[in-house]
Amino acid sequence: MDSDALNTFLMVHHRGGISNAAKALHRTQPAISRRIALLEQELGMPLFERVAGQMVLSDAGRVMVPYAERAVAAAQDAENAVRALARPDSGPVALAVVGTLASHKLARIIKRFAKEHPNVDLTLRTATSAEVSELIRRGEATIGLRFHHDSSPDLDCEVLTSERLQVVCAPDHPRAGRRVRKLADLRGERWVAFPLLPERPEIMAAHVFALFQAHGLGEIAWTPVDSLTAQKRLVEAGLGIALLSQSNAADELQSSALKTIAVGDLDASQDVVAVTRRGGFLSAASRRLLDAFRARLGGSRRRPALTGRSGIPETPTIESRGRGVLDTRIRGYDG
Repeated sequence: MDSDALNTFLMVHHRGGISNAAKALHRTQPAISRRIALLEQELGMPLFERVAGQMVLSDAGRVMVPYAERAVAAAQDAENAVRALARPDSGPVALAVVGTLASHKLARIIKRFAKEHPNVDLTLRTATSAEVSELIRRGEATIGLRFHHDSSPDLDCEVLTSERLQVVCAPDHPRAGRRVRKLADLRGERWVAFPLLPERPEIMAAHVFALFQAHGLGEIAWTPVDSLTAQKRLVEAGLGIALLSQSNAADELQSSALKTIAVGDLDASQDVVAVTRRGGFLSAASRRLLDAFRARLGGSRRRPALTGRSGIPETPTIESRGRGVLDTRIRGYDG
């Protein structure tokens, strides 16, 4: 059993079949099939089963996945570590970021880093928070930026900053720039929010529903929109109000395209967390980029990880003044 065999196995699993894996690895389908057959022969158990024409993991395959991911990532670490000896300030750095965090501020940090490190091959991809963690765990990304902690023992999480959430509305909204005493005063509004997508589970989707439930309110009128940009355009047009982070709405608030509604009993925020693979290799360039995020993205609200009695990071919370703490283990999409 070697890393190439394990990588082939993982590619078939992640790409959903032999054909897609062959395309991704630039090999023929018979070559991929043969590689999987040899691995199964070596293990003495099938790793895949065909169900309704689809290749799905067998029981042995499900057991195999986390070990294969660690082995493939470790092999990549070994190669990167050796190459880094010859080129300490160069090489690849793969960054995975939650889509709604890809703001102008983040772009400026990346642009400055790229200018100061011209020999670094820096790549960036966007994903949901859960997907960011998976990319780090599989070794497909070096550094991840996501919302809130991932309690996986394979990952190290560090809070860079905590972004306050605020209610935004159109400039001509009757409550624009004004203050309401409590969130219940906005129950009659139509809200624009990310939809709940079971096929893409997320730990934090910035939905308004949990906040209303914390205040003992019933159902609210809402419009599901899976794009942050589209949400802001709809709010600007007066088609609803939304709950957005400070960075997500910064440009529109500065240009007065959006206004805020202050809510007296609302104190909600979400952590922005840097994720790396525990025990994984970080090149000098990767460490410098992580330092840049700490220095320029963190700011005064940076704080250490929250841990429970067991030492495992606690579930992130949204706090409402006077109403206790609400668990926000919501499933949804955050860009």
